[in-house]
Amino acid sequence: MFDFAVFGSLFLTLFVIMDPPGITPIFLALTSGRRTKVQRAMAWQAVTVAFGVITVFGLLGQQILDYLHVSVPALMIAGGLLLLLIALDLLTGKNDEPQQTKDVNVALVPLGMPLLAGPGAIVSVILAVQHAHGAGAQISVWAAIVAMHVVLWLTMRYSLLIIRVIKDGGVVLVTRLAGMMLSAIAVQQIINGVTSVVRGA
Repeated sequence: MFDFAVFGSLFLTLFVIMDPPGITPIFLALTSGRRTKVQRAMAWQAVTVAFGVITVFGLLGQQILDYLHVSVPALMIAGGLLLLLIALDLLTGKNDEPQQTKDVNVALVPLGMPLLAGPGAIVSVILAVQHAHGAGAQISVWAAIVAMHVVLWLTMRYSLLIIRVIKDGGVVLVTRLAGMMLSAIAVQQIINGVTSVVRGA
């Protein structure tokens, strides 16, 4: 039978980690200057990439990490460094240079991975799948994963309405704010990874 406790627990965990409200300004900053149709496509692509990554790690996560001899803390630190580079671009205004960004599909990196499908979400899904015993629990886990990605898509899809209200000046402000938020997320992710390494030493 469908286990609502398992569904609710994983959905809330992923909601906190993936943070749909918090992803809104970052999505707007990374996709600003593009046509609405392109932005909508990028919202769909980002969610699709995130879902694909989460699905692969949900099915084969532990085996992949073991095969590559990669620890979870190393994954966290690498993801944090990548996010920090993107955050610095947003803070310094490099994202405003069309020749550097218009041909880059930010829906893949950093939106899809590692911003949405980051180390925290990957580890949570791996553990949830491992601890889900029985068909009902497994269905509940995957239903929570699908539901979370639907929420993410809706959030990014309809956040485009904000651009029409705040105009170009507002987009610049949101870009700087997103850069600051993203840098804080990146630093915290690196700290968590380093802390895990120290504790395991």
